[in-house]
Amino acid sequence: MDSVTGISKKGLPTGTVGVLGALVIGISTCAPAYTLTAAIGPAASEVGYQTPAIFLMGFIPMLLVALGYRALNSAMPDSGTSFTWATRAFGPWIGWMAGWGLIAATVLVLSNLAGIAVEFLFQSISIVVGDPSIADIADNKFVNILVCLGFMALATFISYRGMTSTKIFQYITVIFQMAVMVWFVIAMFIGAANPANPEGQMPQLSWFNPFEVSSFSAFAAGIAVSIFVYWGWDTVLTMGEETKPSKGRLSTESKAAMILVAILVVLYVATATATVAYAGLGDGPTGLGNPAIIENVFAALANPVMGPAAILLSVAILVSAMASINSTAISPARTLLAMSHYGALPPAIKKVHPKYKSPHVALLLSSIVASVFYAVMRFISEDVLWDTITALGMMVCFYYGITALASPWYFRKAAIREGVGSVISKIVLPALGGILLLVVFVKTTIDAMDPSAGSGSNIGGVGLVGIIGVTVLGIGVILMFIQAKVSPAFFRGGRLAKADATNDTSVLQVFDDGLSG
Repeated sequence: MDSVTGISKKGLPTGTVGVLGALVIGISTCAPAYTLTAAIGPAASEVGYQTPAIFLMGFIPMLLVALGYRALNSAMPDSGTSFTWATRAFGPWIGWMAGWGLIAATVLVLSNLAGIAVEFLFQSISIVVGDPSIADIADNKFVNILVCLGFMALATFISYRGMTSTKIFQYITVIFQMAVMVWFVIAMFIGAANPANPEGQMPQLSWFNPFEVSSFSAFAAGIAVSIFVYWGWDTVLTMGEETKPSKGRLSTESKAAMILVAILVVLYVATATATVAYAGLGDGPTGLGNPAIIENVFAALANPVMGPAAILLSVAILVSAMASINSTAISPARTLLAMSHYGALPPAIKKVHPKYKSPHVALLLSSIVASVFYAVMRFISEDVLWDTITALGMMVCFYYGITALASPWYFRKAAIREGVGSVISKIVLPALGGILLLVVFVKTTIDAMDPSAGSGSNIGGVGLVGIIGVTVLGIGVILMFIQAKVSPAFFRGGRLAKADATNDTSVLQVFDDGLSG
């Protein structure tokens, strides 16, 4: 145990990542180029011209949740984040499910990222050689799955090499994808004003009015998708034990997280506005109402918008997805490490590589599960990318909601003593964010049972998206009870005790039974 910070030693290297490094890894995890091509279509299918509004509204609960995350991370910096904080606030059972929600969401997105990477790999090759038919190779399920597994293996290997190699890889890919995305957004605005574009139109103020969304169901579904686009910023906070000490009031990772959220809201709302203005909602080759392009909008827009430079957008999305696979793996691996460290999962998972200082067992486990999930979904879903995005939004709402509510409960006594500012930032605002997200989770879960939800894939008349969400959570409950039977100490509060900010004297408990694996 570090005598200064009181942080549990899990074998991870300390003091290796600064604010800029954490910010770059955060942007890479959120992967704006990949995220937007996967999310704008589903969002537009739900809320139409209010897509910019729904992306703006999605920022509000993210901001409220970010305040709770910041407070919890300042009090209890730990790689387990949602798992650790919810356990301290609500006890082991809710804490375990919060950790499971984070892991499940990340497994869903890892499979989706790899799927997007496969499509843009073949599209990039087709542009380079001038043969459009090569892009169709991605539609072959067996080739698609095989290449997907290759991407997963490569990304896992890079993460296995440790945080330092990961950071260097992210710097290169982030600079490239951000530059191309800014170019693409500007080009879409210019194209929207071009009289030769029959779908083009000037942005209207009504596009930014969430009250013009047709129904609460559509609003909730849109919010779930928009929350997906912001999801991933909390990966920065899982590196709390590896970042450099901060000289200011906020920790290094908290500074990076707040800057990251601000960058994302500007980029996402601008891109959503430009896309709707350029493409419209029609069902033409580039229209957002065309079901053939809904799960991968930028693939259809790249050539019309950027012409010969379309290859740059294709490569940007390809490297965005690849880099995000690599950096996204950070979060579940470190959550698995923390859960194993505190006895909530089998001890073998907490092993840290003696040379690279990476949680290699947890990395391998999450990679294998994500690969198997993608392979199965590719065969049973009409539009696997669309359905996994919708299911992912549900999982994110679930564990973000629990984590946000952990802040007001953990600080309920201490914040009152600290004053009005603390009450607002640690209790009121995170509580609002948490409640909103859990309401969206319940609503979207119910609506997802409709056979027309998502891509329209269903099993026995029940929507595949709803089946995915319920099944994933159900598996978590089963595994939780199995672990409680095998290793009950954690679930009795003996490894990570429930507490609040006024009586939490130990902050984080440390155990002697092989912490470094």
